[in-house]
Amino acid sequence: MFKKVLTLALTGLLMHTFCVHPALASSMEVKESQRTEKVRAGILKLGVGTEARVALKLRDGVKLAGYISEAKDESFVVTDLKTRAATTVAYGDVGQIKGHHLGTGAKIAIGIGIGVGLTILVAYLVFLNFRD
Repeated sequence: MFKKVLTLALTGLLMHTFCVHPALASSMEVKESQRTEKVRAGILKLGVGTEARVALKLRDGVKLAGYISEAKDESFVVTDLKTRAATTVAYGDVGQIKGHHLGTGAKIAIGIGIGVGLTILVAYLVFLNFRD
C-alpha cells in the first residue's frame, strides 16, 4: 500500500514539474516582451533631444541620467548632460525609468494658468485704484 501511494505521489510530482513549469516559462517570456515593449513606447513618447530627459536604473543596478539622444528599434542612447558621455541601453535592460518631459498639452495648460493669474492680478489692482 505504501509503495502505491509513494508511486502515485512521485508520478504526480513529475507530471507537475514537466507540465506546469514550461507554461510558466512561456508566461515569463510574454511578460518580459510586454515590459520591453512598454519601455520602448515610453521612450518613443518622450522623443529625442535635450528636452527628453530621463533617469534610469538598469537591472544590474547602474543608474543613468541625461537625455535621449537617439532611439533605435532595439536600444536607445542616453547622453549625460554634464559630461556628454553617451551610453547605449537595450530596452530589455531597463529596470526603472522616469521621464522629465512636458507634453504640448501641459505647456498649454501652464500658459493658460499664467494668463488667468495675471488677468486676476490686473483686475484686482484696477479695482483697488477705483475704490480710492
